[in-house]
Amino acid sequence: MAIEGVDIIRSAAFLGAGFCMGLGAIGPGVGEGMAAAKACEAIGKNPKEAGLLTRTMLVGQAVTESTGIYSLVIALLLLFVV
Repeated sequence: MAIEGVDIIRSAAFLGAGFCMGLGAIGPGVGEGMAAAKACEAIGKNPKEAGLLTRTMLVGQAVTESTGIYSLVIALLLLFVV
């Protein structure tokens, strides 16, 4: 059983997809955690503005999550197209 070029390319695509999702999930995870923490602090200081703060936090988290979705798309392309 010999290792051919197709096998090397396939294994590199699998490794690339793993690294893509691993590194691509760190940023959104940390960013969303920090946003939620700051929103909780702000609601604790000013409970009357809880609705506005929650709405703003969720919009910010949706924008942050888009980078994780982009890395998922790239990983899926590496797995199924390459």
